[in-house]
Amino acid sequence: MDSNSFYFWLSQQQQLDIHPIVAFNPQRDKLLAMDFTEQNKALTTALIEDTSKFSEYINETLEAANALYGIGGYDEHRTVYARSRVFDGVKEEDARCIHLGIDIWGKADTAVHAPLDGFVHSFAFNEAYGDYGATIILEHQIAGAQFYSLYGHLALKDINHLTKGKFINAGEVFAHFGAPAENGHWPPHLHFQLIIDIEGQAGDYPGVCSLANRAKYLANCPDPDALINLIQWAK
Repeated sequence: MDSNSFYFWLSQQQQLDIHPIVAFNPQRDKLLAMDFTEQNKALTTALIEDTSKFSEYINETLEAANALYGIGGYDEHRTVYARSRVFDGVKEEDARCIHLGIDIWGKADTAVHAPLDGFVHSFAFNEAYGDYGATIILEHQIAGAQFYSLYGHLALKDINHLTKGKFINAGEVFAHFGAPAENGHWPPHLHFQLIIDIEGQAGDYPGVCSLANRAKYLANCPDPDALINLIQWAK
């Protein structure tokens, strides 16, 4: 299965009960579309390299818009990854800059709900500066399809007593947005990503790829919004 096959499979699942991944009421709450490309001139080098200032920018942007969350980023060509050597390539053209998931920006300790039933495939603390921090990957086997969902930038408490193979019910709170010290030194947010083939990895999978590998990774990582359907509410 690739992304196109996943989209077709998902379109056939009329009875699939998908739970909201975060608490959001479109009749009451505002969701802000956020831009992390070079078109956003507020993202200066000085800002993105200072976690405190970057966090202040996110908070102030959400507050100014009276938004509960910010959202966006799938297949986005981003400039913010220059802040960390994690995304460097051997050659300049190998540097990773294409975002493969959706980010939901909000307050630290925001509860994360499982969108579907699944098992804990793996988890890890990817602690390098700019990395995922606390990370959980769930495995889903539903109506003949097998795929994975990755949750990055979580709180350490979410993985401290977690066990591989644990069943997570759809709608269950199993994670929280982590603070910078435990989420890879980013402003609090959730990186949510779908993966068809986990390629033997555990507790980690690229959430950003190079321009050269864009097609390959987008084929293996479907747009998460096809599942959670939140972008429609973003303004």
